[in-house]
Amino acid sequence: MSRRDPLDVIVIGAGAVGSTAALALARDGLRVAIVEAHEPQPWRADVPDLRVYALAPDNHALFADIGLWPAIAQARAHPYRRMCVWDAAAGEELVFDADSLGRSELGHIVENGLLVDRLWSALSDEAGVQRFCPDKLREIEQHDDGVSATLASGQRLRARMLLGADGASSVVRGLIGLQTRDHAYGQRGLVAYVSTEKSHQDTAWQRFLPTGPLAFLPCADGRCSIVWTLPDAEAERLQAVDDVVFCRELTRAFDARLGEVTSVSTRIAFPLRRQLAHDYVAGRVALVGDAAHAVHPLAGQGVNLGLRDVSGLRAMIADARGRGADFASAHRLQRWERVRRSENALAAYSFEAINRIFSNDAVLPSLLRGPLLGLAGKLPPLTQFFWRRAAGI
Repeated sequence: MSRRDPLDVIVIGAGAVGSTAALALARDGLRVAIVEAHEPQPWRADVPDLRVYALAPDNHALFADIGLWPAIAQARAHPYRRMCVWDAAAGEELVFDADSLGRSELGHIVENGLLVDRLWSALSDEAGVQRFCPDKLREIEQHDDGVSATLASGQRLRARMLLGADGASSVVRGLIGLQTRDHAYGQRGLVAYVSTEKSHQDTAWQRFLPTGPLAFLPCADGRCSIVWTLPDAEAERLQAVDDVVFCRELTRAFDARLGEVTSVSTRIAFPLRRQLAHDYVAGRVALVGDAAHAVHPLAGQGVNLGLRDVSGLRAMIADARGRGADFASAHRLQRWERVRRSENALAAYSFEAINRIFSNDAVLPSLLRGPLLGLAGKLPPLTQFFWRRAAGI
């Protein structure tokens, strides 16, 4: 495909969601261009990315379907077979087990840097994709039958539709005038890798504390990736203490479930907020991933929701092409939007509600939390329902 050929889709942003969209649509037979300001840093096995994903089974299937999973798995992807959730105040716990759910695993822990690196490499070899990098979007012009994008380089692209996958500070969203509902939680997510006295047991652990949830995610090298939700001031304090003090406080916060925390990597903290676009679609432009919805990292569902945007879009486009219809027509994009906006909003507010109920020490919520977790753990159909919702199957 030459750079003069007409395009079907322009993707702005080559993060995990944008690159997946570009690769999947190209392998579905569409002509795609992707625009990215900075070429991703090559992934290095000896420098693990602090940002990791708990990739759900439906998105594992997505990567398998587009032929990318072998390249990810051969590098580093760790399956987890159990998930254990418990409350610091009430003591009750809820356990999801792969065997009891009829699965070989519940999901995979994958580094963002690895995922983006493998996607970018695949895009470079994909005949159906034109890459414009380094370059940036400057203008969008919509037409009855397509959309034009003018880049900072002066390059002008035209396609049947444009996807904004350029993150929570989306330029695409700003250019087409879509508004968001924002809420700052007054919390930060502190992330790091830690070594522990006991094995992580291929289990994703999450403890609810009055200050916020603390997750330990099992990694391939035997360490755990932690995501510790904390009030802003406490996150700042824990970033500043030395490693010995941090490991001691983390061991206490995790109730020494894996014994002592013996070492910690570099640690960083990022502010947490909910940001939901009122609309995902304007004309022939659509938003996916964090450009459309940024959610609390409580259940590690952020990237999973974004990848489900892509899967829904693929299904809609395949259906339209099968009917010989215009896949980027307003009514088709709006139908896709209604489904995705509803699911993403439900997920965002559900995560927020769980965080509020479990992350406080008020008497009534404290009395209710334990019995609720205990009840869910004693009713297999309820456990299956919760897991299937998280797994996207």
